[in-house]
Amino acid sequence: MSRLFMFEKPLGMRDTLPELHEAKDKVRGSIEKEMKHWGFQFIETPTLEYYETVGNASAILDQQLFKLLDQQGHTLVLRPDMTAPIARVAASKLFNDHVPLRLAYSANVFRAQQREGGRPAEFEQIGVECIGDDSVSADGEMIALAISSLKKAGLEQFQLSVGHVGFVNELFVQILGTEGRARELTKFLYEKNYVGYREHVKSLPLSSIDTQRLLAFLELRGGPEVIGKASELIENGKGKAAIDELSLLWDVIADFGESDRIKFDLTIVSHMSYYTGILFEVYAGMVGFPIGNGGRYDRLLEKFGKSTGATGFAIRLDRLLESLSDLGKPEPVTCILFSPERRREAYQLASKRREDGERIVLQDISTVRNLDTCSDTFSDVVFLIGKAEKGAME
Repeated sequence: MSRLFMFEKPLGMRDTLPELHEAKDKVRGSIEKEMKHWGFQFIETPTLEYYETVGNASAILDQQLFKLLDQQGHTLVLRPDMTAPIARVAASKLFNDHVPLRLAYSANVFRAQQREGGRPAEFEQIGVECIGDDSVSADGEMIALAISSLKKAGLEQFQLSVGHVGFVNELFVQILGTEGRARELTKFLYEKNYVGYREHVKSLPLSSIDTQRLLAFLELRGGPEVIGKASELIENGKGKAAIDELSLLWDVIADFGESDRIKFDLTIVSHMSYYTGILFEVYAGMVGFPIGNGGRYDRLLEKFGKSTGATGFAIRLDRLLESLSDLGKPEPVTCILFSPERRREAYQLASKRREDGERIVLQDISTVRNLDTCSDTFSDVVFLIGKAEKGAME
């Protein structure tokens, strides 16, 4: 074994130590419970998928995919997201035209990093997909469930930014004339490079009116008043339809009683190319990246032979944990220290207390070098020892 790699991990990989693992398990459990209360059923998919199907459908950049070959020479990928695998399962085994599917998941996904920069190559997502419902009500339900899930996890200070990729595309194509030019400008939004966006717009051979429209677009952030401002910028029918959806979404979220949690930000776009309509990002204090995101992807299932509306969201557990100011104390653990002649008694006591829900550690006192360490490690220590051990302790 090379000493260089003895304690190293592949680029972007992490160890999760006991205290963080316990906190993650607690947060995950509270979110899973809430999702189940909203009628979502959990599903698992393979860690490995075919590159030609899920790998292509995932919309993750090719250089971020972990690829390998199976024994038949097929290219496989470690799943880079969960939406595409669930779309595959839904299209092939679950979907019908009668009742929308409400599916949930909690799983690790894998995206290769060229340089680490603090970004993990493996991380856990917990999320839901609503498949077979193309209504704005379904989009509102996703946002309301995301808010409710984060509250149950203990997060108090957070905000959702809501946009519409259809509005952005229609506005840019309307002004710039081609989808290629529109994508070039959209790249600045994805990178949140607003200075670069402004400089690029000013360099384009446009009328002063169209230049001003594209610059005014960056100001479409805020409450319901954004709807009116957006309507003044767009001209064609599809763009107007997108604005109408956002207006209706505001009413839906207000009916859920959560309108104070959302702000419109029509500059939001996503590197996930399968999004087609309303999309959103979740931001919380102390974290510089979104801790969750979601949106509508009405054409993704077409890649698996079905045509239906779908929407969903995912929460990044690692970023959520980072944003939680108080992860809570670990559950108390009691240590029962016993001498050999009282071993049976110790086992029986541990069994009874475990049945009562306590966390119990059994420890032969002959293996303990420092009793003070036990007191520092455990919330309580119970001694079941004989006379010899008791005398030695005294």
